[in-house]
Amino acid sequence: MKKIDKIIALEERLAHTLFQTEELSEVVANQAERIQVLEKQMKAMMEMMRDAAQAEGSVTLGDQPPPHW
Repeated sequence: MKKIDKIIALEERLAHTLFQTEELSEVVANQAERIQVLEKQMKAMMEMMRDAAQAEGSVTLGDQPPPHW
């Protein structure tokens, strides 16, 4: 293989690697955004459950004995 052919092959591999890196970066960024949305939703749901439990005067799950007692 000639020197120029090796350089071209390396440039092609580098271009492919850069393209994959950019694609993966986009995936990670999208996942981070989705995680933030899910965390907010989960926090809101937990607050709603806590508020509902307090409004009913019930005992929270952490304070209840296991079912076999």
